[in-house]
Amino acid sequence: MVNYPHWQTVPLRWKDNDVYGHVNNVVHYSLMDTVINTWLIERGGLDIESGPVIGLCVESHCAYHASVSFPDTLRIGLRVAHLGRSSVRYEIGMYTASETLVAEGHFVHVFVDRESRRPIEVAGKLRESLTALITQG
Repeated sequence: MVNYPHWQTVPLRWKDNDVYGHVNNVVHYSLMDTVINTWLIERGGLDIESGPVIGLCVESHCAYHASVSFPDTLRIGLRVAHLGRSSVRYEIGMYTASETLVAEGHFVHVFVDRESRRPIEVAGKLRESLTALITQG
């Protein structure tokens, strides 16, 4: 598997399957968002309910390589490809337990002031947590 500093195991749910019997594409985006925000909350100290800083998704992409369906479990890798002053570009890989690449994507957050919605510098514990995810690919 590709070099990702963080891995999270996510069991698929019955409702993740669509009428064609595989995980619907919107679920892949939801899984990316979940893994990223779990990291930000648990490791970065992001307070999504009342903190002064929030992350807004300004870009996302997903390329699909293999079908997957409930009751499979995915291993989702997370890394940071670029950390700027107020933004971060994550890369995500989704794999089956047998290490088959299911999907890979990217997700860009711009961190902003909760009230003004103006970009704010990524600093402190949040920056430290994101720096820990930087790899050379």
